[in-house]
Amino acid sequence: MSKKWLEKQIKGLLLDITGVLYESGCDTAIAGSVDAIKRLRQNGIPFRFCTNETQRTTDSLVSKLRRFGYELDKSEVIAPAPAVRHMLIKQNLRPYLLIYPELMPEFADIDQSNANCVVVGDAAQHFTYDAVNKAFQLLLSMKDPLLISMGKGKYYKEGNELVLDLGAYTAALEYATDNKAVIMGKPAKEYYMTAIDSMNLKPEDVVMIGDDINSDVGGAQQMDMRGLLVRTGKYRPSDENHTTVKPDAIVNNLADAVNQILTHRAIANNSDS
Repeated sequence: MSKKWLEKQIKGLLLDITGVLYESGCDTAIAGSVDAIKRLRQNGIPFRFCTNETQRTTDSLVSKLRRFGYELDKSEVIAPAPAVRHMLIKQNLRPYLLIYPELMPEFADIDQSNANCVVVGDAAQHFTYDAVNKAFQLLLSMKDPLLISMGKGKYYKEGNELVLDLGAYTAALEYATDNKAVIMGKPAKEYYMTAIDSMNLKPEDVVMIGDDINSDVGGAQQMDMRGLLVRTGKYRPSDENHTTVKPDAIVNNLADAVNQILTHRAIANNSDS
């Protein structure tokens, strides 16, 4: 595959978490990823962990990554729940939360009585008929229905299986209520810009590395970022021949991507000296 993605200077990186740093359902980091993060820090390349993780709080996610050996600060993690919480407070919204129980602490101080919006996260087995139907009925009853979704992923990998993600349930509610959801996660432009702005960079100077051909790679490319697909996580060989999304590069894993970036940088620096 072409190395063209390396030709323009890479000033920062956005890194997916699940499927890039660790495999969902596993208790260890993906081989080489911990060292890859250390090498990025040593070489002064800024990055943000840009995730659609909605089954645990940001504090819990950071603690988990630290147990795997990653050195990171909470401020480096861009996650949907805090963004949604900020939106709820700013707009005086009272949500019906269709989310995973472990995520509830993120919204503990938010008024949830007499809901005037519906918030969807990855509720997994808690996406029961009754729970989804209640969200449907609430949206129908609202004068100005507001559906907020913490991403729109189609599926992810849990252990050795691909499982439905929140996007399928969001799409069902959109279809049933004739409303378009506000997306507060990848691939929403505003969400990506939150991560990019936090590094004081421009999209064209940033590379997104992820295992989701649509939200990670496609979403990044729609914003003029370069999008790299890793062969870990929910990657499938068919992703390499996607009908509409063509990754700027396909790498074996995060360590492979970082090695290529740093090798190219070293060569460029030597040629300039």
